[in-house]
Amino acid sequence: MKIIQLTGLGLFLMGFTIFLASFFLADYKLTEDGLKTQLDDQQSELFIKHGSTLIDRSLNSSLDFVDQLNSVFESANQAQLESYAINDGEIEQILQNTSGDPVIFSISVLDKVFSGSDEYSAYKVKSFNDYGGWLDGREFSSKDDLRNQIASTVDNIRRYGVVNQFGFDRYRIKDLKYSLTKTSSTGPISDNPSLFIWLTYVLCIIGAAMYILPKKQLDGPPGIKNNRIFFKVMHSRGWLGVLTGTFLISFYIVLYFYPEYMTPWIITVDPLSEFLKGSEAGRFFLYGFIYTLCILVMGIRMIIKYRHSKYQMVRTASVMFFQTSFAFLLPEILLRLNKPYFDFKNIWPLDYDFFFDNELNGLIESGGLGIFMIGWGIGLTIVGVPLFVHLFGKRWYCSWVCGCGGLAETLGDPYRQLSDKSLKSWKVERWMIHSVLVFAIFMTAAVLYTYWTGDSNFLGLVDSYKIREVYGAWIGAGFAGVVGTGFYPLMGNRVWCRFGCPLAAYIGLIQKFKSRFRITTNGGQCISCGNCSTYCEMGIDVRWYAQRGQNIIRSSCVGCGVCSSVCPRGVLNLEVKSEEGRYNKPVLIGNDSIKVEA
Repeated sequence: MKIIQLTGLGLFLMGFTIFLASFFLADYKLTEDGLKTQLDDQQSELFIKHGSTLIDRSLNSSLDFVDQLNSVFESANQAQLESYAINDGEIEQILQNTSGDPVIFSISVLDKVFSGSDEYSAYKVKSFNDYGGWLDGREFSSKDDLRNQIASTVDNIRRYGVVNQFGFDRYRIKDLKYSLTKTSSTGPISDNPSLFIWLTYVLCIIGAAMYILPKKQLDGPPGIKNNRIFFKVMHSRGWLGVLTGTFLISFYIVLYFYPEYMTPWIITVDPLSEFLKGSEAGRFFLYGFIYTLCILVMGIRMIIKYRHSKYQMVRTASVMFFQTSFAFLLPEILLRLNKPYFDFKNIWPLDYDFFFDNELNGLIESGGLGIFMIGWGIGLTIVGVPLFVHLFGKRWYCSWVCGCGGLAETLGDPYRQLSDKSLKSWKVERWMIHSVLVFAIFMTAAVLYTYWTGDSNFLGLVDSYKIREVYGAWIGAGFAGVVGTGFYPLMGNRVWCRFGCPLAAYIGLIQKFKSRFRITTNGGQCISCGNCSTYCEMGIDVRWYAQRGQNIIRSSCVGCGVCSSVCPRGVLNLEVKSEEGRYNKPVLIGNDSIKVEA
């Protein structure tokens, strides 16, 4: 059976190597036809004017191609600013035509400075009225004071007026770099993406299955087998674990911030995307596909490893089902039916952009189904979460439904022993996770204020658009993605759940004070082996509670039940308090056959 495992490992490494190599298997050639599929006529003309040398030119590196795109966008924007923006000389002319003591500014002076009949002069007058109309009739102590106010207005026109209207703003550039790179991609992957699905993903799946499904594993005695886990370089912060973490971190950084560099990987899954939703794949389709595959493959490993526990098998099957159906397939099928993309299991504040104006408007415009989706999301947050947590504890979502928890429990299971159990870590955890919750609530209040009033200045403190951008980049992408998954081999598998997830903080508060769920202990049976604390992914020192016979009511506990599964004495049980005040162990919970190999 060792031969089967080694063969499986070889096939997995072969598929993974092809996957990595495919990153570089593309050339890039931008044509006018390809350009016009992504830009309107005006922007296409502007791009061609400043990027004619890039058209029909073949480049063999995405780095070079994107660098050329950046140069074109910069050149085009600079040219538009020189034509449409008010320059320093024109500011001085405005000042020369303004006099008095004190200095009183009149907006009519613009008609003298910009007296031409061309479109540029007309735009300069109009834009100054739009952005600086409030200066009309204002008194200033000196011309220097007026100069500073005019310069500030002109700077806003350059950044938010000229570039947005006549050039390429930074959000548009970000999207265009990705779409133009994908459109321009040529080579073996673009010619035959289905072949590379087989050479990468299918090969990796077959290899992984051969590695985790040897006959001796299935025929051997049931029980948790963590033999020599702290001596394995993959699972004990060794060089292989660090290398794996580095790859995961790099993958997330490129995915969230530089998707234009991973277009070969995205093109590979185009056939699957066409099949499911009737259109080409995007970066988040690729992400969802890989995410789901990891949960399914590693979920099978989990079921085999924990097959002595009905609770663990059913719980693992649950996260596999919800990720595959609700998080991946259903939203894509909705798009194929021209309905809004919607994950019915994603809950605010984890789904932090649920109340963003573009999301709400999109749902409202889609009719009855969209209104139902809004009601579903609000109802689940306000009614569903408190009710289910009261009845079943935090585990109903964090261990049975959530995709983040599903990936942590499956792909991240080999790293659960790396979670820091120190008191210092617990203190940091409480401050961080509740700070993120407060941040999410404040951001949501700001965006709803803007949605209802149209004013982006919330309480005179922050710009709602800026705060949502900061949250999305640093929390939604950086913390939840880059750190949350990339740090599995470094800090354990629940870094995001412990330190950052605002929904976990919200659910945890309800669990601590209002839930019927507890992990109960029998201190007289505890032999202080430490298995429970070692393998608690949430950093709880379970043994401390078990030795004292105290129920574990920590708000961070996700009720995964692994502490009970690895306990050789049956000290720990996941229980729900009955109406009479007693704790009753559900049928699924408990070990049918306890055998732990340390």
